[in-house]
Amino acid sequence: MEYSFRQATKEDGLQVWSILEKAIQRRREDGSQQWQDGYPNLSVVENDIVQGHGYVLTIGDVIIGYTAILINDEPAYANIDGKWLTDGDFVVCHRVAVSENYLGKGLAQTIMKHIENFAMKNNIHSVKVDTNFDNAGMLRILEKLGYTYCGEVILRDGVRKAFEKVL
Repeated sequence: MEYSFRQATKEDGLQVWSILEKAIQRRREDGSQQWQDGYPNLSVVENDIVQGHGYVLTIGDVIIGYTAILINDEPAYANIDGKWLTDGDFVVCHRVAVSENYLGKGLAQTIMKHIENFAMKNNIHSVKVDTNFDNAGMLRILEKLGYTYCGEVILRDGVRKAFEKVL
């Protein structure tokens, strides 16, 4: 299948939120504590899009995945309990989610590869990401894609495992 990866528009907001709502429910059903505190929510998605940070994975006109991509913008990463691999510019991604209709097709990995391409296009050679200790799916993806565990960071509702990949 031919996937496209593009910046999200305001018109995409409700479709993106629907994907995230179902991902939040899947986290809960998996017994994960991640995303169980009212975050993310529709206003977070709308803010991502307004700020130009929201990106969607599509097949034709159908949105099948979402992420937020930021450059050098995660204050919590300055206080890592551990050590990052690099000290320079970095891309950070948050809220990676795939439509429940497209699960099991490796699309979260596809999104992560697009994030890496985004970094390279911006002449940035580091991608940093965090996830909950109990998000087994994302932990597997990060391992498969060669991300290195660097330590722990504290975000809103607790400790997160922090990873970096040097491109």
